[in-house]
Amino acid sequence: MSLPPELANLPPPSILEAISFDARYGELKAKLVQLFDAAGIDYDVEDLESDPAQILLQVAGFQDIHLRQRINEAIRSWFLAYAENGDLDVLAQWYDVARLGGEADDALRRRIVINIQGRSTGGTEARYRAVALGADVRVADVAVYTEGRDPTIHVAVFSSDNSGMADAALLANVDAALQAPAVRMVNDTIVVASAAQSEISVTARAWLLPQAPESTIALMESNLRRAWKAAMLLGRDPARSWITAQLQVDGVQRVELLEPATEIEMPFNQAAALGTLTILKMGRAY
Repeated sequence: MSLPPELANLPPPSILEAISFDARYGELKAKLVQLFDAAGIDYDVEDLESDPAQILLQVAGFQDIHLRQRINEAIRSWFLAYAENGDLDVLAQWYDVARLGGEADDALRRRIVINIQGRSTGGTEARYRAVALGADVRVADVAVYTEGRDPTIHVAVFSSDNSGMADAALLANVDAALQAPAVRMVNDTIVVASAAQSEISVTARAWLLPQAPESTIALMESNLRRAWKAAMLLGRDPARSWITAQLQVDGVQRVELLEPATEIEMPFNQAAALGTLTILKMGRAY
């Protein structure tokens, strides 16, 4: 699960209970000994696994923690940071947001947060961004901005397919949503275009562990491509440390990143596209 920044650092709700079988079993066991003592019975077989009383206590303990866990899960389902599937759909309706066809939980959760930020109908950046993200499930990210003193509102669309380039059909859907009378402020001129991309090539040296299979190099490549597609939205810097971390998969002893040789800062309305990816196998070592 990938949370929006607004939700990622929130502490867990205090209403959620920390659950421990050992702790609950200890409580039940102590109560059992207390009841035996009250009845004048010396209970001295508590360490025998075959003792029927211990078996019953274990069953009761497991049933109890399963019930408590179910209650925890029910509580979590009403918090935006934890809700999933149908529970998240119900929460979304509170904010007049509906899941788009094929939209994943992470994308819907992010749209809910942005929609809350853009509740004002006054043509704010957050409002236009929320509308654009909800126009089509293929909209991965959007930047809304003006240039200098020119009041023209530019909307840069980053697509979830087609290597990030928004095609004509996608741009038309976003434009139609933004130009709707209930959305666009009367004096606003809105221009929708595909977000620009800068191609970043990656070259790295890799040393594998002695027991690592030859397929480890391919795993490094696929892991970086998958992470890049998920993380490199508009304005995200392709930090060298982040790239190295994605290449450091199981079986890799060491990675030395050659390219990019320096840190690259991306403009807020552009995305970093992964260009040529070259991994040089340098041998094996501990």
